[in-house]
Amino acid sequence: MSDGVYDMPEEPPARRMRRPGGRPRALLPTIATLIVLLILFSVFTDVWTQRLWYRSVDLGSVFSTVLGTRVLLFVVVGLLMAVAVVANVVVAFRTRPRVALAPSPSPGFERYGDLLQQHGKIAVGVVATLMLIFGGSAASGEWKTFLAWKNRTPFGVTDQHFNKDISFFVFDYPWLRVLLGFGYSIVLLSLVAAIITHYLYGGFRPSAKGQKASGAAQVQFSVLLGLLVLLKAFSYWLDRYGLTTNDGRLFTGISYTGDNAILPSKEILAVIAVLCAGLFFANVVRRTWLLPGVGTVVLILSAILLGALWPAALQQLRVRPSEPVKEGPYISKNIAATRQAYNLENTEITEYQAKSTAQPSELTADADVLPGIRLIDPTVIGPTFEQLQQVRGFYSFPTDLDVDRYRIKDKSQDTVIAAREVQIDRLPAGQRNWNNDHTVYTHGYGVVAANGNQRATDGTPVWTEKDLPPQGQLGDYEPRIYFGEQSPDYSIVGAPAGSAPVELDTPEGTKGGDPTLNTYNGKGGVKVGSFFNRLLYATKFRDANILLSSRVNADSKILYDRTPRERVEKAAPWLTPDGDPYPAVVDGQVVWIVDGYTTSDNYPYSEKVGLDTSTRDTTTGRGTIAQQPSEKINYIRNSVKAVVNAFDGSVELYAWDDKDPVLKTWMKAFPGTVKPRSDISPALMAHLRYPEDMFKVQRDLLAKYHVQDAGTWYQNSDLWRVPADPTAVATGSDSSSQISQPPFYLSLRMPDQSDPKFSLTSVYVPNGERENLTAFMAVDSEATSPDYGKFRILRLPANLQVPGPGQVYNKFQTDEGIRAALLPINQQNSGARAQFGNLLTLPLGGGLLYVQPVYSSRTSGPGNYPVLRYVLVSFGDNVAYGSTLQEALGKVFNTNVDTGENPPGTKNPPAQTNQTVKQALADAQAAWTRAQDALKKGNLAEYQNQLNQMKQALDRASAGAAVTPTPTPKPSGSPSSSTTPSTTPSAGG
Repeated sequence: MSDGVYDMPEEPPARRMRRPGGRPRALLPTIATLIVLLILFSVFTDVWTQRLWYRSVDLGSVFSTVLGTRVLLFVVVGLLMAVAVVANVVVAFRTRPRVALAPSPSPGFERYGDLLQQHGKIAVGVVATLMLIFGGSAASGEWKTFLAWKNRTPFGVTDQHFNKDISFFVFDYPWLRVLLGFGYSIVLLSLVAAIITHYLYGGFRPSAKGQKASGAAQVQFSVLLGLLVLLKAFSYWLDRYGLTTNDGRLFTGISYTGDNAILPSKEILAVIAVLCAGLFFANVVRRTWLLPGVGTVVLILSAILLGALWPAALQQLRVRPSEPVKEGPYISKNIAATRQAYNLENTEITEYQAKSTAQPSELTADADVLPGIRLIDPTVIGPTFEQLQQVRGFYSFPTDLDVDRYRIKDKSQDTVIAAREVQIDRLPAGQRNWNNDHTVYTHGYGVVAANGNQRATDGTPVWTEKDLPPQGQLGDYEPRIYFGEQSPDYSIVGAPAGSAPVELDTPEGTKGGDPTLNTYNGKGGVKVGSFFNRLLYATKFRDANILLSSRVNADSKILYDRTPRERVEKAAPWLTPDGDPYPAVVDGQVVWIVDGYTTSDNYPYSEKVGLDTSTRDTTTGRGTIAQQPSEKINYIRNSVKAVVNAFDGSVELYAWDDKDPVLKTWMKAFPGTVKPRSDISPALMAHLRYPEDMFKVQRDLLAKYHVQDAGTWYQNSDLWRVPADPTAVATGSDSSSQISQPPFYLSLRMPDQSDPKFSLTSVYVPNGERENLTAFMAVDSEATSPDYGKFRILRLPANLQVPGPGQVYNKFQTDEGIRAALLPINQQNSGARAQFGNLLTLPLGGGLLYVQPVYSSRTSGPGNYPVLRYVLVSFGDNVAYGSTLQEALGKVFNTNVDTGENPPGTKNPPAQTNQTVKQALADAQAAWTRAQDALKKGNLAEYQNQLNQMKQALDRASAGAAVTPTPTPKPSGSPSSSTTPSTTPSAGG
């Protein structure tokens, strides 16, 4: 850049010649060019393969909308930043003084200015490019905020302070904050660029004794500083609306201090900032820093006095002495907004005088509820599914199974279900190679399901769907699972017609023999027959075999991004999917059902919670159950039910909460991607359920927001909490000792219901160290029910001491009868251990019944899996156990009611254990105690003698249990000899 400035002479040609042994000057540019090309190709690969994926699921509009929006923001904001910064650099350069205001700080400093003059265009180009990339990249990441603002939908509800529609806070306010941030960045970077340029060319020298900035520099600095202060004024004005979602000491929203001190201070500071900006602009004419300096000092002092000291003084002197009175109206706003934002308004709380004793007639009245008591624990029984239904080692089931319901023989049946998926990591090392991993073991096969409340005589599940090929009561369906929670990262499938199939279908044919092979013919996947696509995916997966292998042919497709959550997140990037998708057999297909949430953190006055902490329990993050992201929310709706086809990977989105303004906004942004609720088929509707993660968030809030009186809420005198999972505490893991008990799906009937309903349930205990039960909660989870989503809470009186889950679990652990029954399982030389399943709670017989299955499994060796051995029950102060639920209930209620837990064709077990079995178990326990005493004394002979006596007693118990007669039932209302307090040795029956 010459511009009238003396140009440096060119180097003599001889000096430009390459020295002997030196590297060519073209080498570094060549390397740099190659690096840039590789980066560009990598970016292109990512974008183009994303386009191909979206087209494969018929959602090309989602890709184009997102990409178009990101490019638009990149270009507009990036160019705006680049132009602003470069313009300020050019202005500063063109208005540089002929003579510097002061000498340069170092002798070589002027060289930088000369260098920029010689290569001015290159320097400007570099600066512009950097600003374009920096500003554009930051802006493109805000595409969701922009699209939500552009397509905003009114809520039809106004806030309680500014009288604005809620949509302003949810959609407009976040976008205004984004624009403010970009404005700050553009002006601040322009100011820095102007300062550096003026400093290089002598127009700004802080070391100068007199004038420190040239007239042109003062003008430029004044304008830019004025713009910064003007943006600060706008920030103060926006801060007023931000107070509605401010996390305060007591609650989220505007408090008394916020309303009477912070809010007016923001308005005053905004006016002062505007005046201060005017002084900076006036400095363009007056060219004196006195007035802008005074204005800045006034603004800073005002910010300290009005923004900090005034609110602190008001809080300390006026609010704290009478905080309940002052904060009462604002607490009421917070309560109302929170219940509205989290959809808690449809909550019914009923006082429940839970009985501690019940008559047989009361149990008989609830007999239709008993088949809904789920005995099969989906978090325990996974290894049993694997060992009995795995078929081959490369098939796998998740650690935690899922609970659904199916209509079997015209009766709804709670069912534990899982998909049999392929897991290539389980292949023997000798079978691991690229061809097997990516072209042979490509898919799982079929689902396995078991009745939730039944067990076989040996304690294993009663299958409703099993084996290969699948057979059972779920009907005919396409069994191949190409898209699932444990699918390989990618598979190459498909082949020309007439080609020999290579994909393993089943290890054996229908009548045994050789494995059956298959060629994928579904519509899912991306075609990779062309060389170009193969090159792209070889680059994407960093695997040259995709390009070189002969298994990849003209009709090949590549399957990737295969987990249900992943596919839903890509299909609807504005949704937060539930952490636990579940499989279902619907209309002859295996599908994954994923609940999708719309969320916001800008709903005014609503309490903010951490999504990850509110949804965390002992099942979160275990196996395939995902943990939610660590973000704050204060609004949530289960707005979408998503369905992913396990065979072809297609994704269907159905509007579930079609009144949700956030959903309506995104449906306008992505038209045609979400189907109406009316398109849900009856078969699919039968398997939809209330989502777990949303329930966890809601139960977390209801622990406090069941209180609607501001005074009681402030006093925290009626706080609840979800109890810790007692079975997790029993493992001795410190990290799990305080993690919440998970909610449970089971069919039950609440006191105001006429029929049992499939429900999601949880319990509460008082906040603090007490562990007695304070409330039971259930939400109707039947999607076809008119009461779907209705919360029913049974609140126990404060003077009624009903044991909570931890206390009941302690009773089960310490009861002598139960300990004696479990002794044969837990003794050291048995090679087995007892494993306690989920501790269920449900209203029954006018009280609350606890039910917990107990499994036994070998502690070591291959092929070990848990089998159901006992069922523990507690009602009031009494506990009992039995080999079946019916037997255990018979002891507690002195009646024999069919629980429906026995497989068809089997005889109901006796309702009670006879005295012979009781005495034999007691003798075994006593012998075991004497054996331990002998061992401590070193008397090995006596130790062996007592072990022999214990074995004889256990043999008597086993023989007695096999021939126990069913006793004559006692008349209703008579005392029951089988129901005794848990402190007596015979409490276990």
